[in-house]
Amino acid sequence: MPTIITIKNNGSLRVEADDIEMYDQEGNKYDLAGRTLLKFCRCGHSADMPFCDSTHKTINFTSTCAAHVLPPPAPKA
Repeated sequence: MPTIITIKNNGSLRVEADDIEMYDQEGNKYDLAGRTLLKFCRCGHSADMPFCDSTHKTINFTSTCAAHVLPPPAPKA
């Protein structure tokens, strides 16, 4: 299964994959307990950052994102 990332309007960023590995900035690995679906906070108010705890619903977070084409990446120097 390919990695699927879904940006939920007014909600979380969902990542689905068969085998997810996640690390913090220092290289420490998160123990994801075998999860194949993760939801990440976009509102910035979760008590369990970077994961979504649905706080966006109580603070009336709004953000809609529609798929679009990105320009080509800049050439590397």
